[in-house]
Amino acid sequence: MPFALHFSLFTFYFLLFTAGCGYQFRVEGAGPTLGGSSASPKTNVQRMQIVDFENMTLEPNIELRYTTYARREFSQSSGAQVVAAGEPADLILKAKINSVALPTINFSLQGTFEGRVTVNVSATVEDARTKKKIWTQSVAASSEFFMTDDLQFNRVLQTRAVEQAGRLIASDLAMRFQNFMDLRDKPAAAPTPASGVANGTSQTDKPGTGGMPAK
Repeated sequence: MPFALHFSLFTFYFLLFTAGCGYQFRVEGAGPTLGGSSASPKTNVQRMQIVDFENMTLEPNIELRYTTYARREFSQSSGAQVVAAGEPADLILKAKINSVALPTINFSLQGTFEGRVTVNVSATVEDARTKKKIWTQSVAASSEFFMTDDLQFNRVLQTRAVEQAGRLIASDLAMRFQNFMDLRDKPAAAPTPASGVANGTSQTDKPGTGGMPAK
């Protein structure tokens, strides 16, 4: 018997068997999603506008970099949706770079000098509609760098350390703000009655005890 005829008879009996036994092949659910999760996005995310930082120090042009760091970190890990200037917003974040400490020099056992810069930033978040402050925070961060005999190169390293401190501050602020929002939005737990007290009656007030504690 030709191979094609064998194959046709096998296919016919297989389909007949599976139809008679009631077997069905199907896929349950929505199936995989390309390009992201199928979970629905949050609808209660508040929109935040981050105003350019104020630079109260003598370090030039760091306010623009610090603002960029803050917008990036708050977009990723604060729980808020960062919007551009001019767009509708629920919250407004304002911050000041209060100080950039001059490098302190430490001498290591390996015979190298290490410089450290410390930056202090204060931030507030206010309601865009009422202008009421809902959150304030002051944070500081330090960054170290190795010092060389080249003063110009040391200045480049110091600038990079200031930028690194700004990234640390932005990450710290975003994390603290997310914790604040999580605690604020968390529903309050119902008070738990004290042990041994039920319906306002203490153990010594129960009938038959004579007001004496049970032995």
